[in-house]
Amino acid sequence: MRVTNVEEVIEKSKFNKFHGLLLFWGALIMVFDGYDLTVYGAVVPIIMKEWNITAVETGMIGSYALMGMMLGALIFGTIADRIGRKKVILICTFIFSFFMLLAGFAGLAKSPELFGICRFITGFGLGGVMPNVIALISDYSSKRSRSRMIATIMAGFSIGGVIAATLSIVIIPKFGWVSVFFFGAIPLLLLPFLARSLPDTAGFYIVRKEYKKVKEILVKVNPLYNPEKNEQFVMNSIQKSSSSVKSLFSERRASSTILFWLVFFMSLLMIYGLNTWLPKLMIEAGFPLGSSLSFLLALNVGATVGAIMMGWLADHWGVKKALLLFYSIAAITITSLGITTNMVALYILVAIAGAATIGTQNLANSYVSQFYPISIRSTGLGWALGIGRLGAVVGPMLGGFLLASSLALQLNFIVFAIPGVIAALAIFWIDRQPRKVKVPDQQVSSLS
Repeated sequence: MRVTNVEEVIEKSKFNKFHGLLLFWGALIMVFDGYDLTVYGAVVPIIMKEWNITAVETGMIGSYALMGMMLGALIFGTIADRIGRKKVILICTFIFSFFMLLAGFAGLAKSPELFGICRFITGFGLGGVMPNVIALISDYSSKRSRSRMIATIMAGFSIGGVIAATLSIVIIPKFGWVSVFFFGAIPLLLLPFLARSLPDTAGFYIVRKEYKKVKEILVKVNPLYNPEKNEQFVMNSIQKSSSSVKSLFSERRASSTILFWLVFFMSLLMIYGLNTWLPKLMIEAGFPLGSSLSFLLALNVGATVGAIMMGWLADHWGVKKALLLFYSIAAITITSLGITTNMVALYILVAIAGAATIGTQNLANSYVSQFYPISIRSTGLGWALGIGRLGAVVGPMLGGFLLASSLALQLNFIVFAIPGVIAALAIFWIDRQPRKVKVPDQQVSSLS
């Protein structure tokens, strides 16, 4: 009777139609994830005037979605390791799409309170979908291409930001700001296709003893794999554990887990602080609304290019070195935004800042997904994103308080640059290769 190591079959696979389809759906989901989050920053100057609310109140509304994302990442990231990533992805996609639709109606009703509730629940779905899409891609990627695979789907997040900024420039003057929220409900139409096309992880099928599914998946992942009638399946990373959250602190992972949480907190603070307040900060600097939205567009274009470039660099140079470099660049470019006055230089700096913040966060997602074993991968990434969302909550609120304080423009950007320095220092201290403890009971499943 042959014993097949599932991870070895995946590791020996080459990019094929299966991986392409997985990348397509993962990137498409991330497009709407990025769109739904970025679009609020595009409408901030309009709703402040239309609803007559302060910068602090606007920042609070912006933080509601991020609070929801924090809870979604913690809850759905953990339960996905138990009920399967596919089911969680479908549930979360429905949640964020449906409540984007309701947020548009809340805008028509001119109700900031109802709008804030819809944004919170939208964030709840967005927070749950991201770690599971990343984990699913990581599960079926070989180590030599994993960073590029994850960087590719996460480029979708930045493309979503580009679409949000572009649509805002084009359709808001004609159809009003609520129209950009109705656009975010499109994934509701895609759910049946997603349910039919998306696989679950091989490890999940093994635990549920769905061995036929394991064979079908492995044939698609690696066409060189030839299944046998009576065959045992083994996965070194599937372990029995009473608590997957507790496992984040076992096998000498504790210090690295805490440092990952710090990195994500600082990284997401920069990203959502800039995405929410960059148009308004540029208006304060004397630029008209159209120009300020084009800066938001440049930020996300830079993030898209940066995400793909960083994935390639990480696979060739090492993830840790790449993160150290780009978090340092983030701090330098964000600081420079408050000093530079030349229009061309500003656009270039904003694009680099997008690459070094959003693009670097995408790479950090890849780093975490490779750090933890399959059995706790969604949990590890979900908790890193969940705790990190506290920084995402702080970012918009911090921007609101800074604007309300009427500080110099240069100081505003310096405050948003400091987290980049802290993130780089935290990455420096993370143990890339924690000591592996031998597992006495290797998970073996077989046909009977």
